[in-house]
Amino acid sequence: FPYTTLFRSILLIEDDAFVSDVYQTKLSHEGFEISMAENGIKAMERLEKITPDIILLDIVMPYMDGKEVLKRLKKDKKWENIPVIILTNLSQKEEVEELLEKGADDYLIKSHFTPSEVVGKIKSLLK
Repeated sequence: FPYTTLFRSILLIEDDAFVSDVYQTKLSHEGFEISMAENGIKAMERLEKITPDIILLDIVMPYMDGKEVLKRLKKDKKWENIPVIILTNLSQKEEVEELLEKGADDYLIKSHFTPSEVVGKIKSLLK
């Protein structure tokens, strides 16, 4: 029985347009349905309309950061069980550890992972 991404949806919460474009292109090519939000406020608005299978969450964003988004996700019955992968930069190690303790499922250091490796992490969390 082959693994399928058919109808698997991802909410990508990332304020860097270049990073968003790279992930959106790769994930769409892999068969995922992608929703985008460029900050935490927009992400919470999107979540009122959709329930993704997984969330990719940047930490540093304007208006509402990833920490606050994660806190709200884990406090709400509708969203608490959605897997969350933190997107991070190297300098955020302490923040990442704190977010993993607060319910994030995994993390990716943006500069260390190719889009293909990101897809691999997503697929392993969704199995």
